[in-house]
Amino acid sequence: MKLDIVVLWITFTTDRLSKMRKLTCHCGQIEIEIDIKDNFEDLYRCNCSMCIRKGAITAIVNKEDLKVVKGMDKLKCYQFKTKVAKHYFCSNCGIQTHNLRRRDPNTYGINVACINDISTKELFDFKVRINDGRNHIMAVSYTHLTLPTKRIV
Repeated sequence: MKLDIVVLWITFTTDRLSKMRKLTCHCGQIEIEIDIKDNFEDLYRCNCSMCIRKGAITAIVNKEDLKVVKGMDKLKCYQFKTKVAKHYFCSNCGIQTHNLRRRDPNTYGINVACINDISTKELFDFKVRINDGRNHIMAVSYTHLTLPTKRIV
């Protein structure tokens, strides 16, 4: 009897190592499924006029890796200046869950603090870089403005 031996090589890519996670707003009316592929290796806080006020830690996901599964009718969108970025928030509790990024409109920035299985300790232990959204190439037209150097009381 002749036996044919077949060897299967299995390769793992970062796509196979990705993890589906659930992201929710504070009141729970918005639920989003996200596929995190880089295990939070590139987190940032943006210093643009919008993001500096909300202070969120942001992770990037591709458009196809984010799906609103509940509460699409509760999501509201805020845009300003160039109207390229879209900042989505819950109309009930006000929490911003994600935004369509100005720098790359094929990706979303997600508010990492909205991910359900992130602990408080993890949230404050993450290595986070600063994204210079204030000096983004599309905001160059605003760089000619000068701010007062004296403190106004």
